[in-house]
Amino acid sequence: MAAALKIDSFNLMDDGECDARIVAAKKILGSRLKILGHHYQRNEVFQHADFTGDSLKLSQLAATTDAEFIVFCGVHFMAEVADIVTNGERTVILPDLAAGCSMADMANLVKVRKCWAELSEILNPDECVTPVTYINSAADLKAFCGQHGGIVCTSSNARAVLEWSFSRRGKVLFFPDQHLGRNTAYKMGIGLDEMAVWDFTRPLGGNTPEQLRRAKMILWKGFCSVHQMFQPAHIDAFRARVPGGKVISHPENAFEVCNKSDFVGSTEYILRTVRAAHPGEHFLIGTELNLVNRLADEMKDKQVTVEFMSPTVCMCSTMFRTDPQHLAWTLDNLVAGHTVNRIRVPMEVAKPARAALDLMLEVVD
Repeated sequence: MAAALKIDSFNLMDDGECDARIVAAKKILGSRLKILGHHYQRNEVFQHADFTGDSLKLSQLAATTDAEFIVFCGVHFMAEVADIVTNGERTVILPDLAAGCSMADMANLVKVRKCWAELSEILNPDECVTPVTYINSAADLKAFCGQHGGIVCTSSNARAVLEWSFSRRGKVLFFPDQHLGRNTAYKMGIGLDEMAVWDFTRPLGGNTPEQLRRAKMILWKGFCSVHQMFQPAHIDAFRARVPGGKVISHPENAFEVCNKSDFVGSTEYILRTVRAAHPGEHFLIGTELNLVNRLADEMKDKQVTVEFMSPTVCMCSTMFRTDPQHLAWTLDNLVAGHTVNRIRVPMEVAKPARAALDLMLEVVD
């Protein structure tokens, strides 16, 4: 068998040649292959996806397919989840290993274990704290939750997960995104004064023992760099310009942005809401640019206007790393009998991580 193809020659190809190679490879591989495309992917890649959706939806679709190869056009943690839910029985591939997630990287196992140990100095966290990790996190953090009676959540089911968590224990340690945790808890009636932010660079997260004893929500100081771009002033300017317009924000946005919005919800929620709109309606949307632009194009014929919230172009740079060149390289290698960039989660991590994921599905079913 010839050696695996190198990415260098593909990096020199234009998008048109890559498109032709991708189409040809998909035809050759047939039912052995499924390509998953996250909503935040660039159009040049998104157009080749067999399934599209948010990270959880795509992983659930991965679990139902009998395809031998699952090429996940997303970021690293998403491919990990796909490998976990398919029990390692499918070959899950990430076209570019540099496609990570800056938010997910803000909480790692070393930091979370240190936090848990520090909490143990003033509380008994295994009895009074439920660790909850956003699905946008590494597999070993999902495993940490599985090992400590915790659970995983998504942006669409965070409230149900928190309700379950508080029914068991009085406190929640929520990571890595502080904004999803704060926005969700506040809508549940938990006051901002009942929330503490854990700054992993400071002893006790920058809190006093009394603040941590009083807090119901301990929020990890993490955030999505894309959603940090949106500001309350953007909403104020829109409302002055478009009276009667509607504002939709993803819950990864800052509290002040979500508080000024008419609707707050996941990417799937945003899509459903706008697609159900009537002619003449006008939306300002605070989430990733590629999704908003595609939705704007889709709704033009229905006479529904969709605007991107920020005047500054901001897309997910790590999602953007997956380009037609890497996808063509990945598929041409599969055609040649080579697997590149397979994502495998070790069994000792996958098993407790799967327990936390399964618990989430059980709780929100």
